[in-house]
Amino acid sequence: MFSIVPSTRVRRSVFFEATVAAGVKGFTAYNNMLLPVSYSADGLAEYERLMNGVALWDVAAQRQVEIIGPDANKLAQILCPRNLATCKEGQGKYVPLCNHAGTVINDPIILKLDENRFWLSIASSDVLLWARAVAAERNLQVTIFEPDVSPLAIQGPQAENLLASLLGDWVRPMKYFWFKPAEIEGIPLMVARSGWSKQGGFELYLLDGSKGTQLWNLVYEAGKKWDIGPGHPDPCERVESGLLSWGGDTDDMTNPFEIRMGDYVDLDVGDDVVGIKALRDIDMRGATRHQLGIILHDKTPTAIHSHWYPIMKNGEKIGDMTNGVWSRKLSKNIGFALVSTQAQAGDNVKLLKDNIVIDAELTDLPFTK
Repeated sequence: MFSIVPSTRVRRSVFFEATVAAGVKGFTAYNNMLLPVSYSADGLAEYERLMNGVALWDVAAQRQVEIIGPDANKLAQILCPRNLATCKEGQGKYVPLCNHAGTVINDPIILKLDENRFWLSIASSDVLLWARAVAAERNLQVTIFEPDVSPLAIQGPQAENLLASLLGDWVRPMKYFWFKPAEIEGIPLMVARSGWSKQGGFELYLLDGSKGTQLWNLVYEAGKKWDIGPGHPDPCERVESGLLSWGGDTDDMTNPFEIRMGDYVDLDVGDDVVGIKALRDIDMRGATRHQLGIILHDKTPTAIHSHWYPIMKNGEKIGDMTNGVWSRKLSKNIGFALVSTQAQAGDNVKLLKDNIVIDAELTDLPFTK
């Protein structure tokens, strides 16, 4: 047994005390912050709430990078190889951030608060440092910082009913990734229809970190009608639904075309966009890898979170399995495969896992719809 020694480098979220009171069992580190990943021994209760009811997630580790100033719109476009010209105030868009080689270094939602103010709602990498460096190199008039903003997710098929009971029916017609300001008992929020699941839901962007426990308790109390409980970004649901995990399903060479993000790249954006020239070249040459699903023929429930495992075909390595879970819906071991484009869905392959050879089959994503 071992323990992880606490450090001021790994921050607690504003909902930390509430998650402890709710019985959190385990955390991971995400953006140098504690992210809850377990409330029960086997995760079944969290999965059932997400699939059939409503769950409350502390996702404050999904940090925001604010860009504000006269050149904010210009910098936002320079950072994003997706055309933002049509992005309206109150709208968010999913974007790949790439380095100069076209490698994906983060996959945030960019939220446009107004013409001169944006948030990048980021995965776990230092986008703040990156954005500041690019802005300084381009001599742009912007201020870039991490604001006091902490997302709390309400996910599951009853999430809309719960939020409507708190805020009113105006939340029901909200489009995905759109957001509006709101208050719950004077607590300031941005409310977005979003979240890292395919079961429907919202994220409450808390704008006052001193109100974390109060907001959690208010939502929890209102959710009792729908048997609400604590949860977290669920690995089983996200793999079944085909949701990418940047940094888990990507390596230091992964470009957007390899991981089903090609639709979020607009090759006709300006030449000043970071990575766009490399992305045009990759598009012209064609990606050498792509992301598929993989189904293991081994019926022993397993999980793969710590590292990748080689995938073999005809005695040669063709790629890696980047994650794996026991699918509660399919009763199979499934995962994502980042493999050569010479491999296709339907191919029979072998997985090398801890010196054990497992027969497997490649398949299309997502596993469930």
